[in-house]
Amino acid sequence: MGVSSTVLSAVFSDESPTYRFPSEPDPGESVTIRMRVAKDSAKRVIILFDSLIVGAQMRKVESDEFFDYYSASLVCNKEEVMYRFIIDCEDGNKIAFDKCGARVEEGKDYPDFNPAYAFRFIPGFHVPAWAKGAVQYQIFTDRFCNGDPTNDVTDNEYYYTVGHAKHIADWNALPTDTDIRAFYGGDLQGIIDKLDYLQDMGIEVLYLNPIFVSPSSHKYDCQDYEHIDPHFGVITDDVDHAMQMWEKHNGYAPRYIRRVTSMENLEKSDDLFAKLCRELHKRGMRIILDGVFNHCGSFNKWMDHEGIYLGKAGFQPGAFQSVHSPYRSYFHFNDSSNGRSPAYEGWWGYSTLPKLNYEGSPELREEIMKIAEKWLSPPYCIDGWRLDVAADLGHSETYNHDFWQEFRRRVKAVNPDALILAEHYGDPSAWLNGKEWDSIMNYDAFMEPVTWFLTGMEKHSDSYRDDLYQNGGAFFGIMRDKMARFKYPSLMCAMNELSNHDHSRFLTRTNRMVGRMTTMGSGAAGAGINKGVFREAVTIQMTWPGAPTVYYADEAGQVGWTDPDDRRTYPWGHEDHSLIGLHRDLIHLRKELPVLADGCLKQLLADYGRIAYARFDGKCRCIVAVNNTGGWTDFRLFARDAGAKEGEAYYRRAQTTQETHVMESEKWGVVKDGYLDFELPPYSAAIVSNVE
Repeated sequence: MGVSSTVLSAVFSDESPTYRFPSEPDPGESVTIRMRVAKDSAKRVIILFDSLIVGAQMRKVESDEFFDYYSASLVCNKEEVMYRFIIDCEDGNKIAFDKCGARVEEGKDYPDFNPAYAFRFIPGFHVPAWAKGAVQYQIFTDRFCNGDPTNDVTDNEYYYTVGHAKHIADWNALPTDTDIRAFYGGDLQGIIDKLDYLQDMGIEVLYLNPIFVSPSSHKYDCQDYEHIDPHFGVITDDVDHAMQMWEKHNGYAPRYIRRVTSMENLEKSDDLFAKLCRELHKRGMRIILDGVFNHCGSFNKWMDHEGIYLGKAGFQPGAFQSVHSPYRSYFHFNDSSNGRSPAYEGWWGYSTLPKLNYEGSPELREEIMKIAEKWLSPPYCIDGWRLDVAADLGHSETYNHDFWQEFRRRVKAVNPDALILAEHYGDPSAWLNGKEWDSIMNYDAFMEPVTWFLTGMEKHSDSYRDDLYQNGGAFFGIMRDKMARFKYPSLMCAMNELSNHDHSRFLTRTNRMVGRMTTMGSGAAGAGINKGVFREAVTIQMTWPGAPTVYYADEAGQVGWTDPDDRRTYPWGHEDHSLIGLHRDLIHLRKELPVLADGCLKQLLADYGRIAYARFDGKCRCIVAVNNTGGWTDFRLFARDAGAKEGEAYYRRAQTTQETHVMESEKWGVVKDGYLDFELPPYSAAIVSNVE
């Protein structure tokens, strides 16, 4: 005889404080683990630790009308703890439970468990409390707000790649394929000017794309890690000069050289950044910077491919200018006998992105560590680092892990509350070991599955998957699989984005068109978009475990194909105020109902075009329902699995539609026989709660 669906769905445990407390124990501390089963269904509940096939029997410690709760405790040592559960049912069946969920194991004394899906924790592994569930906002500085036109890059100020720098006078002009050297004038003063706007929206953390001295608009080709780019900061020491169109050597770029090497400009720019940090901290907000430590730029003062620093007081000769440069070991040259050879290693072969040669230079490693420490220290006191292509650093996996272990020690010694967040694609578990990164930008366990389900699109808009579009089962299956790679602390501060500077904007993905700016044209990015689907996505983003991170201007309705079109300017004066209001209201609701950030997570419905899940603890229960179809649809959800009581009333706390959203609390129904029933219009989402 099989196990009933209600008995199977009643089985539940997770790593939240409701079912594991403390959820982040220290060595020597006692930790209690709980398991829920259907009332009177279990003969015994066993917890299996590590790779043991003989486990410990859990004690029944509590019962209510529908569930029994079992508990087991252990005292932690320093080693990682892995566990899963077996329920021996009264009817003779055996249920196995891990991060994949509950399943009946027929004909097996000992279920087959995949270690990848075990619950785990590392005693002593903590992430900053402020980062768990924090609402973040990513700013690509040049495109956010121009607060000081006097620091703008000027036409023909210098030469980079295959053209001269260009100032874009029309703030609303669209990016082109020469975007790397096109500058709109956004700066730190512009960010300071908009802090009231960001605070009102409910933003808690700013993540800035690179802001150190660099010749490009994206600034992932760092020229000087020790100073803020004066084009983002302050320029008071200047000369009036423009290169002629035929001039391609930056020895003929005196204006650029003065602007980026003048200590007056550099120190004033650093001071302005310190002011931004103070203003944020006064508001109770945080800031993390982009650390590009795998590679630098060919303009970097350590390389000085252009001779910008050659002969300048206070600067040593760059590695490209002299074999005797103190920085020569910072890079790998194929011909070290020729001081002007361009044959140095570039990241992915790009000569503008020299790869840093850590294995060959202990001095370089120490230099980068000190740079990380500098910006964490007064007067800046940044709150963390986002690490660009972090898994690529070094030339071996062994060295990479060794570097990040020291990086963590050095960073946490300066500020134990600093966040270390890495850009990473694929399985991050090798680095989320309590000794290296705190967490990652969450592509695999957020951006991709949300995008596939709601739009069918790949995150660059490069392909379409009909088998994943509106596939609720695939959505939860991918989420379970990818989320299992995280320890609980890392999951809670993972950066959950819908868009960013490397991928098409989510609103463009809602048009379900495969293409890029070069193939489809800029105008097509805004054609056929579905704001109802975007509202669904924002609802998921603000109710899913992790740190919801808004890419600047997404909340204002900005569109764009992948890089560089995703770097359009914030449309000041042309904002979609309805979408801004949606973000503000859902962020505020997230703060009013903390279970939306730190509650248990349980799937309630996985259907074609429809999903529903619950976030809950012992008192508060929220149910999120998403209708991604073109018609009205009924939802009949077994709310008892979220702890709902019989006869308990549930209230709509937020609802989105294709045209707008509403936040007025309205009674939507009561739980009857464990179920909650309601209906939703096309392309909509709702958050319902037992809290009115």
